[in-house]
Amino acid sequence: MDIHSSLDGLKSLLGVPQATPPAAQQARNAATASGSALGNDRATLSSAGNEVSLAATDTGVRADKVAGIQAALAAGTYDVSPAAVASKMVDSMLGGGQ
Repeated sequence: MDIHSSLDGLKSLLGVPQATPPAAQQARNAATASGSALGNDRATLSSAGNEVSLAATDTGVRADKVAGIQAALAAGTYDVSPAAVASKMVDSMLGGGQ
């Protein structure tokens, strides 16, 4: 379904006068109708998307340590000092954990 034809239909239902599209819009409509404009689509990432992408490819993760923690969690033997957790939380809230 072509969104432009849907919008044109909605405009006609609402009584919005149809404006004559500029030449570029007419060419785009013709290309879309013929199916040749499908290859012209593109997507861009926001800066947040770029940061997530970079973080996903970061090689600073120690896979062996992560695997060890996952195994200990699965076995129920992972022990964390409550005092250490509380200390890190307070440091983080006060901005010292950055």
